[in-house]
Amino acid sequence: MTTQSIQRQPTETRKNEIVIAVLELAAHRSPAQIRTGDISAALGLSHGAIFKHFPNKAEIWLATIEWVDLTLIGALQAAASQHADPLAQLRAVFMAHVDFVVQHPGVPRLIFDELQRPAESALKWRVAQMLARYRGLLMGLFEAAAARAQTAPGLNREAAATLFIGMVQGLVMQGMLAGTSGRLGEAAALVFPIYLAGITSEALP
Repeated sequence: MTTQSIQRQPTETRKNEIVIAVLELAAHRSPAQIRTGDISAALGLSHGAIFKHFPNKAEIWLATIEWVDLTLIGALQAAASQHADPLAQLRAVFMAHVDFVVQHPGVPRLIFDELQRPAESALKWRVAQMLARYRGLLMGLFEAAAARAQTAPGLNREAAATLFIGMVQGLVMQGMLAGTSGRLGEAAALVFPIYLAGITSEALP
């Protein structure tokens, strides 16, 4: 291991700890109310220690979304890789996304808080990039399913992808409102068969 990598590792580790602290704080309060002082207190650091790794709060939020992107998409790809059948892969991706939210309830709070702001931002652009990657994964699975004649003839894959992601968002929103996010997996297991019946039905227009 080089001297450069030895010096870099503590910084990367600390940045990751800061990101995790942000998500843990966001699970219990509005992201808009989280201050850098709250983050440093959660980690037992001085306030100034945070700024050794990030120049401002916006960069912390951006790093957090980048972590979410890499971790979530990685989890979805790993879930899909456990199955050979495209429809089984779709279900695995759906359940993996829900499980990710259960494990990291601060993620949707952070994203929803940012998306409701009218101004464009680097953070909003990063979320859009993550969503594009997600849709690309789904489109590949729809294409594979269609090649096996598993989906309805003429299925609008863009609409199917929109509905897929919208189902997760809807479950998450209802779980947050009801305070039952920990039970999202049960609801997801009931919802997905209905979705699957829809995209495989020959009665689709």
